[in-house]
Amino acid sequence: MKSIRKYAGIFLLAMSGSIAGAAFYNYYSSSDTYVYQGNQGQSPVTKVKFTGFAPGTPANFVDAAANSVPSVVHVTTTYANQVSNAPQFFDPFGFFGVPPNQQNGKKPQSTGSGVIISDDGYIVTNNHVVENAEVVNVTLDDKHTFTAKVIGTDPSTDLALLKVDAKNLPFAVYGNSDDLKVGEWVLAVGNPFNLTSTVTAGIVSAKARNINILDKNFPIESFIQTDAAVNPGNSGGALVNTNGELIGINSAIASNTGSYSGYSFAIPVNIVKKVVDDLAKFGTVQRGFIGVSIRDLDADFVKEKDINTLNGVYVSGLNEGGAASVAGIKEGDIITKINAVDIKSSPELQEQVSRYRPGDKIQVTLLRDNKERTIDVTLRNKNGNTMVVKNDAVEMLGAKLEPLSSSDMKRLGIGGGVKVKELNSGKLRNAGIKEGFVITSIDNKPVTDVDDVSNYLEQKKDGVLIEGIYPNGMRAYYGFGMRD
Repeated sequence: MKSIRKYAGIFLLAMSGSIAGAAFYNYYSSSDTYVYQGNQGQSPVTKVKFTGFAPGTPANFVDAAANSVPSVVHVTTTYANQVSNAPQFFDPFGFFGVPPNQQNGKKPQSTGSGVIISDDGYIVTNNHVVENAEVVNVTLDDKHTFTAKVIGTDPSTDLALLKVDAKNLPFAVYGNSDDLKVGEWVLAVGNPFNLTSTVTAGIVSAKARNINILDKNFPIESFIQTDAAVNPGNSGGALVNTNGELIGINSAIASNTGSYSGYSFAIPVNIVKKVVDDLAKFGTVQRGFIGVSIRDLDADFVKEKDINTLNGVYVSGLNEGGAASVAGIKEGDIITKINAVDIKSSPELQEQVSRYRPGDKIQVTLLRDNKERTIDVTLRNKNGNTMVVKNDAVEMLGAKLEPLSSSDMKRLGIGGGVKVKELNSGKLRNAGIKEGFVITSIDNKPVTDVDDVSNYLEQKKDGVLIEGIYPNGMRAYYGFGMRD
């Protein structure tokens, strides 16, 4: 009898322990996960409950995608038969429009992306997406297609502004790229490999990245680097934050293959806003110049120059009569802030100054002899004054012109002219003029050099009649409007 009572007690004790254990497991397994870690014979229990995304971020990207996808368009460009004029890849850092494709004798085509920025049809994309294009077509997310007009381009930032004849379009809402933080979630929206309306997610890997990809005069590179997956065709598409706000225009990838390898680069929207506003208002970018040569600081250089900081950029030279020189900035100064925004590198300085026009006044905070001071600087244009820069008439033509040689004049039987050596996007190409055409007169006025072209067109606001001759002796006439 004692034996029975003994085993019954052991059984009840075991049962109560099992019930308690089961209750313990059911309670916590419904909410938390546990990790058991051994430590010198002890087994402490540490909660590692997964709570989703970091505080302040949504649990998914559905709303951000829904807000941004309708404003991203598919850009298709058609080129003349010179395939070499169409965009190509560059390695290891490269633009990523889809390369031109030519089949069955048809004109080559290339594709990219763009972002609608107003309900009346203004669209921003990359310059390299539309550069040298003969025709630019835009397909909306709802599959409506339009032929777009190139309002203006800015190779220095790799941006272009397009316009389609449409109303009440969905458009992207501008965010603030200055507020973007490294580690923040972002979405890339575009048309990789002609796969329309594609959304990928990643984080901001770095800011103010200079990758030396823009081989232009006065290039401005201060890219947002992300690890959101992008591929050929994403060029000109949207980089948006988790609110669906536009914070960048995707432009390039780091790749040895031409496909995504983990790094992509976008133009900050605060640069985009200034550039497209200028293109819409003036037809060309009103770029303010501070007039300094600069270099970044490093440990060896600050030791050599007895500088007490590694933050800022060193003024290594001044443009004579430039904005900085006139304001009193000196060689050897260290610029640390522009309008109270910290400057730690050359790309950051370029980005901040690029937001202003000639005549705008900025506050430059600098160190001189390791003492801080603030100087007001009035920015100037590339010509050294504060006037608005007009869209040069020859630049509007989209062509590289050169005087005609005496041997060509003799061969063609003409007394003078200007040869179209190279054609880009512009009025001459749109009018149907081909490379090699010799302009002999404009509105029945004889043309003998490039200055004649510029002088005749400078004040024109209406139609223009161009007469000329091709190398094979065929004469031709072309007309277009300066405001078309």
